[in-house]
Amino acid sequence: MTQITLYGPAISTYVRTVRMILTETNTSYDLQPVDIFSDRSQEYLAKHPFGKVPALEVDGEILYETRAIVEYLDAVVGNHAFTPDEPMGQARMRQIMSIVDNYLYSPSISVITIQRLIVPSQGGQPDEAAIQAAVPKIQTALGAIEAIATCNPYLLGNMITLADLYLMPVMLYLSKTPEIDKVTGETPKLKSWWESINQRPSFLQVIG
Repeated sequence: MTQITLYGPAISTYVRTVRMILTETNTSYDLQPVDIFSDRSQEYLAKHPFGKVPALEVDGEILYETRAIVEYLDAVVGNHAFTPDEPMGQARMRQIMSIVDNYLYSPSISVITIQRLIVPSQGGQPDEAAIQAAVPKIQTALGAIEAIATCNPYLLGNMITLADLYLMPVMLYLSKTPEIDKVTGETPKLKSWWESINQRPSFLQVIG
């Protein structure tokens, strides 16, 4: 039997994306926590030379970078059920994933989530200037996804794809901040998509 170990903290958006496809496919795995707020150990750097999360170990072989991990898992345990059949659908899926990686994650998680949720929990005051500077970046990224997505009912139509799994954890953290209405004010399709998909059983299991 294949032995799968996922390395990373349960609170990480990208770890949650990987855990969702594992949960959706009823795949057994072992979650090994990694402290993202301290220096990475040499042992972990041997698994992921950039020290980020997640990393996946499959029968002793290491894979890192979330997109590589989820596409591998979709092929091996998902039977490609989370990737559209047609080339344009596949391209749109990867386009949304790239938007999340390159344009949405940083202002949403590294700025607003940290400032609104983490800093106050440690007794600090949020950097309002940084938050306000991040809002239009998020609006642009979500607007780009809105233009691509059908949200009927999933981002790319009637099947859930890796793009949905990529975006959901980021939207969860944004939904816990006062900025959520502002950043989704011009994206009605995404707002409706989020209100529906955030009750998906696999998602509730992963974030619980």
